[in-house]
Amino acid sequence: MDTTSYEAADPDDAVAHFGTAARNLLAAEKRAGVRHHVLLSIVGIDRIEGNAHYAGKREQERLVAQGPVPWTIVPFTQFHDFAATVTSWTEQDGVAPIPPLLVQPIAPADVADILAEIATDAPQGRYRDVAGPEPQDLVDMARRTSDARGHTVKLIPTWSSLLGPEMAGNVLLPGEGARIAPTTFDEWLADARR
Repeated sequence: MDTTSYEAADPDDAVAHFGTAARNLLAAEKRAGVRHHVLLSIVGIDRIEGNAHYAGKREQERLVAQGPVPWTIVPFTQFHDFAATVTSWTEQDGVAPIPPLLVQPIAPADVADILAEIATDAPQGRYRDVAGPEPQDLVDMARRTSDARGHTVKLIPTWSSLLGPEMAGNVLLPGEGARIAPTTFDEWLADARR
């Protein structure tokens, strides 16, 4: 199972990193006789240009699909803690610019359960999109997460941040026929408060 991630500002760097990691992992799996490579990927990466991370993930998907090990690629939407992560990337002096993205976030525990289920099944090629149960506004998610964690931050909705207008609208939402995981953002947030 490949759940690797890598943060890079440069697309060439991301493509090189994800490419090297995927080639090494696939070669090791072939030598070991692995019969099912499962890759955690991201919904919408094929619809967004200019994002270094997504460029790297596209390369990773390409190598897995052309690789020597039978595979399943599972595209997930952003995790419930994505808003807090974006805030942590941009916050300076108590102020955080944050893009007004529309997302349909999923609980990390649901991701783990679904990946475990898929890993024990036969390879399926490209799996359908997997998402949480309801669309959310990233700015509102960031505000609610910060409040729940007792963290004071002034959020500035803007496309002049890390993630730009190429991610506006429905591009990060799951496609038709998506698999919907059960845990809502509110349920996850209630658990995060404990």
